[in-house]
Parts: sequence; structure tokens; C-alpha cells
Amino acid sequence: MDDSDQPTVVIAGATGFVGTALREALSGSYRVVALTRSPVRARANAGQSGSEEWRHCDLFSPYDIKECLEGADYAIYLVHSILPSSRLTQAEVTDLDLLMADNFARAAEAQGVRQMLYVGGLVPEHVAVEDLPPRMRSRVEIQSTLSSTSVPLTTLRAGLIVGPGGTWLRLLLNLVRRLPVMLLPNWTRAQTQPISVEDMIRGLLTCLGSPEHYGRTYDVGGPERMTYRDMLQKTARAVGLRERPMATVPFDAPDFSKLWVWVFSGGPWAIVSPIIDSLRLGAKVKDNPLQRQLEPDALPFEEAVRRSVNPAGRPLPNPRAELRSEDDAVIRSNSVARSVQRLPLPPGYTARDVAHEYIRWLPRFGWPLLNCSVEGKRVCKFQVRPFGLTLLEITYAPDESPEGRHLFYVTGGLLADLSTGNEGRLEFRRALNGEYVITAVHDFAPMLPWYVYNATQALAHLLVMNRFGGHLRRLSRRMRNDATQGDDVTPSAEERPAVQG
Repeated sequence: MDDSDQPTVVIAGATGFVGTALREALSGSYRVVALTRSPVRARANAGQSGSEEWRHCDLFSPYDIKECLEGADYAIYLVHSILPSSRLTQAEVTDLDLLMADNFARAAEAQGVRQMLYVGGLVPEHVAVEDLPPRMRSRVEIQSTLSSTSVPLTTLRAGLIVGPGGTWLRLLLNLVRRLPVMLLPNWTRAQTQPISVEDMIRGLLTCLGSPEHYGRTYDVGGPERMTYRDMLQKTARAVGLRERPMATVPFDAPDFSKLWVWVFSGGPWAIVSPIIDSLRLGAKVKDNPLQRQLEPDALPFEEAVRRSVNPAGRPLPNPRAELRSEDDAVIRSNSVARSVQRLPLPPGYTARDVAHEYIRWLPRFGWPLLNCSVEGKRVCKFQVRPFGLTLLEITYAPDESPEGRHLFYVTGGLLADLSTGNEGRLEFRRALNGEYVITAVHDFAPMLPWYVYNATQALAHLLVMNRFGGHLRRLSRRMRNDATQGDDVTPSAEERPAVQG
């Protein structure tokens, strides 16, 4: 089959260990477009395979993603915010994930993608979504966001995925090598069902392009249900180590467990914490047709571990590791900041209403030093009284502000360095079916030296957004109280945005 006759699959998160295995599996049957936020990786991987095309993609830019999804028949989302994307990032990982997923879903719909696929995490049935740990709740939010458009979404939810380069496997191997004796808290008796990366790929290929799987969610796991204790013993056997003496102590202490694993495994806290949460809550694979199809031929856990290590029993390298230092150097040289906050969305308000509320509220918060003026309903200037010095100037971008999003570009001011060529921008984004609004500053290049910026302007921005969030919460409570009394809660004409097209 000629490449022109092959369907095109775009993979976001193509450099991770799941994405790497998936690219190899799709090769020959599909035209693969691999997305990476790293220009270093895009250049290094370009031209290595005739069936692959690499595209540098900023997942925080919906228009960049839209361009990268051009020609896509199917889109696979394997992205999670663990590594830094800017020299300074002020944000919860869950909010970054939510924003990127929203961008991806909008772009997929705009480009007429036939199907999206997402690899999420297992969700325990006995815990309400709002009570889940942040990273587990984030997986649910990502799924909800990706499924919010007209593009059908297929979700495969798994616990631990075992494969070459997987971070969690490296943590397990470090633990069994470094700890000859282990004391295990009560939660380690909870069962889990790890799946090999090969079986996860089989599941994705089964669902890819199959209309009977559109709009479906499947839990997937390997052929064995085991406790954390079992998993440690099996990992030791798989790499030729003797089984470790273990004793269970009669308390849970999840925070201490996270600290213990973090210290002795050498893994990043951003990985350790959510995985311990997932293990201790004991999310189980619920029966479904896809799991019944995969399980008879699924790899046992020990075999999956053996396939993921070298002959010396050491973990194979993560595909991202080789170019990590070069990625960090690019981030430092770009010298831009990102700040993302999730705030409550008042009833009846749009993203544009919140943008206008911010412009009206900020001078009141900064009185008597700060003034805000709007010129021609497009350009907003934040100035210092009484001198009239413009600290920041932002310009409304109507062509990039569809329903649910209100965007401004940073176009001037004493605090912004426009000579770098970076397009700093401020956006307000409706999220999770109107439950929240995301406020985000992207690619902002400060004029102040970085050590001064970090200690002054960056902290001031966090303070302002924290107070603005409090203002929106009070506004939301007042409007809900008005609604219970039968009053109209729709913003009045005076409250509608003054900065508009």
C-alpha cells in the first residue's frame, strides 16, 4: 500500500515509552505523525523512518495543534505534564493537563478527526471523583474534556504499564535492589493488575479505526491480579534476585510510604505520589469485552519485566532520556514564563465575561497605584498612577477568541521584553462544561532579570490571581443566592466586556 493510501495517525506523547512502542506497531500499516514539544527531538528524529513524520508542537497553543493535526484521520493522546515546559512554570500539573487536553480536543474537532484514543488511569469505584487524589482526578478530567467535542473518543484505562523505559518499573527495580528487607504498610495488600506495554498496544490497535469502539471506555490489565507485595517479589525473581524478607505493619501511612519510595527508588515525586495513590486505593479492572479479548494472550508480569531489562537485569533507558539535557538547555535559552490557574466560573458567565471582570477588578485591587485604560476596545493598558507609566499592554485577538476562549497578546509595557520574538499571551478559557475558567499566561518574556522577576513580578502575579479567584468565588456565591431568590443572574450590559472585537 502506498503511503498516500494509508490512514494518518497523529500521536501526541510520541516520545514516551508507550508512544515509542505504538509508533513501531503502527509502522507499515499507517502513516504516523509524531508530535513533540521539543524542537531538539523533532530535529533528531526527523527522517529516521520513512513511515514517520515528526512535528514540533506546542500543546498550549490550540492553533499550533490544529496545524499539526492537519490531515489526521485518527489522533492518540498520551500526554501528561511531568517535565517542565518553561523556565518558570507557576501551575498545578492537573491544570496544565486540563488546558492541553482542551486544546487537543478543539483542534481535533476543527480538523475533522474521525476518532481520538486516550490512555487514562483506572478509577476506583468506591471513591467519588471529587474525593480522588489530584492526579487520579486529573485523568478523569482529561477524559471528560477529550470527549466533550463531536469527535468520538475511545479510552483505555490501566493501572501500571510495564515496558522498556517505563519510569515505574525503574522505581520497582531500584527498591528491590536497594532494600534487602522491607516493612510494608496495610495498603500494600490492595490488589492491582499491571499490564505489559505490548498488551496495551494490542488494545489500542484493536480499537483504532473500529466504529464499534467509538465512544467506549475500557479498563485493561494483564492476566494476574496481585498485591504490591507480590509485585515486589515477582520483580526480584524476574531479574535474578532472591526474594526480599517482608513484614506488614498495622497502619497505612500513605504519606510516609510516598516519602520512603521517593527516597529509596530515586524516582521523581511527580511519579511516585500518584502511583502510590493508585496502588493504595486498589482500583480494579472491570469486566468488559476488550479485556476479555486481551487477557487470554496477555503477558505475565514477570515476563513483561524480563522484556524490559537488559541481560544484567538493569532497566532499559527511557526514550526521552538521551536528549533531556539538550531540551533543558533550549528551555533555559528561551527564558519565558508560564502561569496557569483554575478559577471558579460564575453562573451565566462566559470566558469573555471573566476577562472583562478581571480588567474591571484589577484597578480596584491595585488602587491607588494601578490604573487600567482601554483604547479602541482592543488595547488594554495597566499603568502606574500618577505617572502614567505603562507596565503592561495587552491587545485583544478576536480572530483567536472562539466561543469559550478570550485571548490577548502582550504587545508592550515596561515589564515585557518584546525583543525575544516570543509571543506572550494571556487567555481566559472555559473548562469542564463551565465549572471552571482557566486563566493562563504563556511564553511571557520578562524585562526584569530572572532572579528579580522570580522574587517580585512572578510572585505578584500569583497573588493577584489568588485574590481574583477569591473575587470570583464571592461573585459566584452572590449570584447563586440571587438565583435562589428568583433574580436574574445574567451579566448586565454594563458588565459585558469592554475589550472586544
